[in-house]
Amino acid sequence: MKTVLMPLPSTDFDPTESAVPWSILSAHGHHVIFATPDGKPGQADPRMVNGNGLGLLAPVLRADANGRAAYARMITSKEFLRPIPYAEIVAANFHGLVLTGGHAQGMKPYLESSILQKAVADFFISKKPVGAICHGVVLAARSKLPSGVSVLHGKKTTALTQQMEMSAWALTCLWLKSYYRTYPQTVQAEVRAALAKPGDFVVGPMNTTRDSPDNLDIGFTVQDGKYLSARWPGDAHRFATEFAAMLVKP
Repeated sequence: MKTVLMPLPSTDFDPTESAVPWSILSAHGHHVIFATPDGKPGQADPRMVNGNGLGLLAPVLRADANGRAAYARMITSKEFLRPIPYAEIVAANFHGLVLTGGHAQGMKPYLESSILQKAVADFFISKKPVGAICHGVVLAARSKLPSGVSVLHGKKTTALTQQMEMSAWALTCLWLKSYYRTYPQTVQAEVRAALAKPGDFVVGPMNTTRDSPDNLDIGFTVQDGKYLSARWPGDAHRFATEFAAMLVKP
């Protein structure tokens, strides 16, 4: 059994991108430790759970049945209810790291945390498996090695693509304003700027269908050594399954 760290913000993380990896890693016998800014249980973006405010787009944009069921199980687990505070994170105490995503404004303290950025760098320096999905890749891109470059410099990665981000924003901006725009700069633009060359950002196929436990091939991931990345909740099952395999690979 391996021990995996999953830091979360206090609010607004994506329910699927956190709960599906927790569920799959737990099913493989691994132990997930959560961390939040204050050591209190976090809360996922409620709109992604219940679909409120998404109108007719709710069935497409909110978490699907698999994601909601996993989230319902996760929030009652003893691990989720007893997170450690960011200040107590020590990379040496863990075998791997999962960086979840989310796009609402409550994600900013997580994405901008200097404590988390240092911890992420420690995991990369220690050559431990690191998985990042969606905006979690932004946190990785902002984490710097002692040389001053991003931990992703020289690696291939994917993340929430510009097409995905801008499409969700365009479909909802009339009533949700900038809900789907965490920052003025897109995720793809920021992550690509941290890489050694623009071509190291891999967009992958465009689709609106989500993967599932029985259909992992719909999901898309990019693995570079001990670093694994994915784009959105629709990749979560494949992402988590491949990360679980990385933890036990010699």
